[in-house]
Amino acid sequence: MVSPSQTRSIRVLLVDDHAMVRHGLRCTLEAYPSIEVVGEASDGSEVLVCIEKVQPTVVVMDVIMPKMDGIAATRLIKAQYPQIAVVGLTRELKDYTSYSMKKAGAFEVVDKKNAVSELYDAIQRAVAGIDGKAVDRPEIGPGLGSMTEPT
Repeated sequence: MVSPSQTRSIRVLLVDDHAMVRHGLRCTLEAYPSIEVVGEASDGSEVLVCIEKVQPTVVVMDVIMPKMDGIAATRLIKAQYPQIAVVGLTRELKDYTSYSMKKAGAFEVVDKKNAVSELYDAIQRAVAGIDGKAVDRPEIGPGLGSMTEPT
């Protein structure tokens, strides 16, 4: 029998200044057997140290944070670790925010309002390098339903 840790292949580092957001993202993402959340950081200034420790495949990066924002942190990540995919996360998905994150090296930017339903797909596309294509979702654990946001 294969243990859950043997089936997880996408190592994710979560970066957001709100602990509750990180917790919610962790719970959502770990419901997928292919994803392992390997670490968390509360702002962009902690990212490079965390990357050295946990060696993620993908960094889910909040855009607006104290100390160092997600745009600056993404620029640093891509300069030092070009193989790591960055998926931006913001509560204000505006053209300039998305443009700035992508210019810094993020593969995609997801609106926090839609993170529960869209983040897994964005991570899959970033890892595969496929822009804008549908991703087949695996079955998730019991009790997690359709993974849609409550109304």
